[in-house]
Amino acid sequence: MSDLTACRQPGCAGTIADGYCDVCGMPGEPDQLAAPAASSPPHTPAPAPAAPAGPPVPPPPPPPSARPTPAGQAPGRGVAGHTGPKCRQPGCTGTIVDGYCDVCGTPAGPTSTTSTQPLARGETPMEGAVSQVSSRLEATALGSARARSGGTISTRRISGHSTRMRAARIGAGVTSVPPVPEIDAAKAVLKNPVVPEDKRFCPKCGEPVGRGRDGQEGRTSGFCAKCRTPFDFSPKLKPGDLVAGQYEVAGCLAHGGLGWIYLARDRNVSDRWVVLKGLLNSGDPDALAAALAEQRFLAQVSHPNIVEIYNFVSHEGSGYIVMEYIGGTSLKSLLKQRMRAAGKYDPLPVDQALAYVLEILPAFQYLHDLGLVYCDFKPDNVIQIGDEVRLIDLGGVRRIDDEDSAIFGTVGYQAPEVAEQGCSVASDIYTIGRTLVVLTMEFRGYQSTYVKSLPPVEEVPVFQTYDSFYRLLLKACAESPDDRFVSADELRVQMLGVLREVVAQDRGTGAASTSAASLLFGPPPAGDAETTYQDLPPLRPDSGDAQSGWLATIENQEPEQRLRALAAPPAVSPEVLLAQARAALELRSWDVLDGVVARMLADDPWEWRAVWMSGLGALARTEPLKAQSAFNAVYGQVPGELAPKLGLALACELSGNVEIAERLYAICARTDAAYVPQSAFALARIRGAIDDTDGVQAALTLVPPNSSSYPLARQHWAEHLAAHPRTASDLNLALLTADSAGFGRRRRAEISVDVYRKAIARIEKDGPTPGERIGAYAVTADGARSGLEAALRALADATENPLERMRLIDEANEIRPWSLV
Repeated sequence: MSDLTACRQPGCAGTIADGYCDVCGMPGEPDQLAAPAASSPPHTPAPAPAAPAGPPVPPPPPPPSARPTPAGQAPGRGVAGHTGPKCRQPGCTGTIVDGYCDVCGTPAGPTSTTSTQPLARGETPMEGAVSQVSSRLEATALGSARARSGGTISTRRISGHSTRMRAARIGAGVTSVPPVPEIDAAKAVLKNPVVPEDKRFCPKCGEPVGRGRDGQEGRTSGFCAKCRTPFDFSPKLKPGDLVAGQYEVAGCLAHGGLGWIYLARDRNVSDRWVVLKGLLNSGDPDALAAALAEQRFLAQVSHPNIVEIYNFVSHEGSGYIVMEYIGGTSLKSLLKQRMRAAGKYDPLPVDQALAYVLEILPAFQYLHDLGLVYCDFKPDNVIQIGDEVRLIDLGGVRRIDDEDSAIFGTVGYQAPEVAEQGCSVASDIYTIGRTLVVLTMEFRGYQSTYVKSLPPVEEVPVFQTYDSFYRLLLKACAESPDDRFVSADELRVQMLGVLREVVAQDRGTGAASTSAASLLFGPPPAGDAETTYQDLPPLRPDSGDAQSGWLATIENQEPEQRLRALAAPPAVSPEVLLAQARAALELRSWDVLDGVVARMLADDPWEWRAVWMSGLGALARTEPLKAQSAFNAVYGQVPGELAPKLGLALACELSGNVEIAERLYAICARTDAAYVPQSAFALARIRGAIDDTDGVQAALTLVPPNSSSYPLARQHWAEHLAAHPRTASDLNLALLTADSAGFGRRRRAEISVDVYRKAIARIEKDGPTPGERIGAYAVTADGARSGLEAALRALADATENPLERMRLIDEANEIRPWSLV
């Protein structure tokens, strides 16, 4: 029996079999490599080596309070009889006393996983009101822009690493979409089936036909005045007609680009409701050919997200496709309902629009795997019924290599190259991107001014608010088909990452409490006070690379040995070149690194992983503007990934573009728990640089108590309070925090010395503060001097150098207050 592992995707009850979940289809290997076990809390440190046999070692006690212990209270135990609110920090058992937890010292309020104090005096990046548009930063040339530059001969995209982009349906824990009730078939029939005059066009030349004039209604049948092609918009079937001796017509449901759609009962199969789709004009050879092609292709189509085709029949010289009846509501109808209810255009929330499209993308990948393209995707062609989404109206489906049959599409959705190059996977990706834009904004001019482009960012609030969403659309709707996502799977993986960001931003302030494994990047190392290129997430090796097995044999060698071995590999592959770049980076061999990057981009101008390595090299060489350009380009290629955003944030911070850095760090902290420590420390760095103590506290509070980085966050907080005290209370809090932060003896004593020196200076300037204490000493001249004396003696005791120890003791003797004893 195979070893089955529980799927770790939110809301999924499946198991991993052959590397993929048998329910949601999500790949299992990256999750197993990067995510903690389902029973482990986020940020749990790796287990220590097994201890010798003996009694179990109890867990360490929680840190003492960062607030003064009230009279009559045992430290860490709470006031006797106290019934205050419980602390809401994960893993903390304390209660709120005087506005602070008596165990962990966290301020009262929502738990840090959902809320935090403002990071700024005014607007805060964690509020997510309007993101800074990173697309305006300079970006390293990639794709078509690189292929066209420097005299490079035009190149079609040769790779996309799409085998690692396989993902399945959205998890129930990401977002929720209101269900839509099923529509009774009998009530869906149109009472007066008429094609509106403004939708009547010649099926051959596209000229308006059947229009009224002089108060007279237009004809529903006749001949085009321009090309003399006959037209007839009247329904061919009437209620009661029996088609093919099997399907009894109930009436018309709707009309579309290829013909009337009828509702009928299947007398041979339990009177089930079916849909008959006919032609607008039976005399149109292109329309007839499209219907015949649909019949031929759809005989092999069977997917849960695609309407099922039952049959293809003829009746009185016309052909009809017989398909299942789906009593749901199209996305176009949902938009109309929202507009009627609001009295104005009311687009879908971005998270819901992404959720709808995510549900339908597996159907696109299925069609593409069969060698078919959909061609005419738009909101009209997605139906929601209950909590399911289905792709309908397959009249435009054709084979990818079909160069002869007519192409059906819709202006405003169809890719610009289709007229000359035909339909492709890339043109389907384009229609998906355009559909997302229509669903999420009032896209005025999408069939005219912006028929081949997106409107400027400054004109679209939703683009300003959700930067990653905008970057996703930029790639999906790129002018060159080679610059778009290479597959529906690749698009889906990135879209899922963007959805997580959008949901986190809509949720509001606070840090993420869960992590999602990336297929492209490993988790970032643990955070620290300073961040370098070495602290950025590593690229995940591509297990499908031809040389992955050989590379595994040298991965544990020293960098010099690795680089020598990589100079003569069995064969050169992208992973071999990336390994060369990594070894060169470790050795700071910049010529080798630059040469590898140039070679990879010459082979494939879309190879963003090479640009990622160049960004790391730029950081290592203290060239933040070059790093910023590189990481911004990678962000545009994989907009759903957090790693490029973290790299871009660091580059922006180092180059002085602090506002964008803050926004990006906030996105990382808000979206994925694995990114919280680094982002929190970075935000604290930025806030500390402008002496914003509230901002520093809010940033460090993002690190939860169950994180391995929590003691370090406490240490940073103590050091900041000691260095930048606002009041005597801050100095007292610095000492109390230092007591529970895990400092070594010497560092703890150094902080005490610094605290009491600042206390003496403050008292000399402003006078004593009766009733207040710093540690065990009153905030008076003698009290502060006594505290400094004790701190100097503690520091001397922790100092190994005899001369330094003697100097500290002498200073302690000098500072001690006068006494009559």
